[in-house]
Amino acid sequence: MTNNGFQHGSVAGIRIHVLPTKAFKTFAISLYAGVPLDENTVTETATLPFVLRRGTASYPETIQFRERLEELYGAGFGFDIYKRGDYQIVQFRMDTINDSFVQSKDSLLAESFAFLGEVITRPLLEDGHFRAAYVNTERETVRKKLEAIVNDKIRYAAERCIEVMCAGEPYRLHPLGQRADLDRITPESLYGTYKNWLDGAIFDLYVVGDTTPEEVEKLVAANFGRGNARSADYESRFTPVQVNEVRTVEERLNVNQGKLNMGLRTSITYGDDRYASTLMYNGILGGYPHSKLFVNVREKASLAYYASSRYDGHKGIGTIQSGIETQNYGKAVDIIRKQLDELKSGNITDLELNQTKAMIRNLLSEIQDSAFEMISFDFNRQLSGKNRSTAELLSQVDGTGVSDVKAAAETFQLDTIYFLTGQKEGE
Repeated sequence: MTNNGFQHGSVAGIRIHVLPTKAFKTFAISLYAGVPLDENTVTETATLPFVLRRGTASYPETIQFRERLEELYGAGFGFDIYKRGDYQIVQFRMDTINDSFVQSKDSLLAESFAFLGEVITRPLLEDGHFRAAYVNTERETVRKKLEAIVNDKIRYAAERCIEVMCAGEPYRLHPLGQRADLDRITPESLYGTYKNWLDGAIFDLYVVGDTTPEEVEKLVAANFGRGNARSADYESRFTPVQVNEVRTVEERLNVNQGKLNMGLRTSITYGDDRYASTLMYNGILGGYPHSKLFVNVREKASLAYYASSRYDGHKGIGTIQSGIETQNYGKAVDIIRKQLDELKSGNITDLELNQTKAMIRNLLSEIQDSAFEMISFDFNRQLSGKNRSTAELLSQVDGTGVSDVKAAAETFQLDTIYFLTGQKEGE
């Protein structure tokens, strides 16, 4: 089966997606591993890739691990951890030069698969568990990353707004986990989590480059032994949330500038046919410099240092971020709410509509220039079960009118207002 040029298959419990192309001088390899966001496992799962990148059975020392990448003509290797809907996703990436551009006696694609397969399935073990020194060091790496969020008050306010809004839902959890859980991680417990993750995660492996699905399937079978693991699908865990009343939470910390964040719920997600209209809604509200929030809250009223909006199509959530003088809280809330009402009333100019279409058109067009962006776009299909090409989405965006944006706007309900403000004197 093909979609956006990708050919799909499955080997050893891993779903395989290959885009054969001569358009790039490199092979882009991405391995996604997804598990449900869970309070009991989120922190250990987040720590795993940090430890896995330290050493493997063949390259036990970190310097050997890095030297091996250099031997592969400076292949790139990295990972990301994020959440999509109620899933925690670890993505490993490799970027390897195509053999035809270098004097290599061995297939660099095969060598890269051998390396990645070993990182995932043959980590360095001592006494039947992970090396203690690596676990202790990387536990602190994760701690520092979580502390960096607290120190970055813009990110902190955005995370706290989601925590408050989604209390009781897995989505409240940060994909890097919780600082309070880090001290409980041991080399033994982390290895136990790793084995469960290897057996139970949903694996999707992508390759973009001058290869074939048959070649990739052979390489996966040779390098990713996962026993009798079966490939599973992501389940849509989405249930629309009806908002009965708006929650308002004020938090005081040592900040000079107030952070006003709002969370909204919508019934529209990535798999919905109204997704394009919702992309347009978010773009007109606060996605771009010409948007209502930017122009009316920041520029005309001079109430905000920044004002923007985001939309998570896998969770059905919209968020608004703004930085304001603390004394302007009431005015800022009023004017932001007015922008939400304007969209629900269909008060959208042709200029707003056309500029937003142009911005989305540019973003979708640029996807074709990057192998990893193409991979990321197709992975949305795996997550949502919705088969939609970039060309189809572009056509839907182009066909979106004011009435469509208005209909999308009517599905967004303000759920939470979160305000991070300064401490009172004497606190």
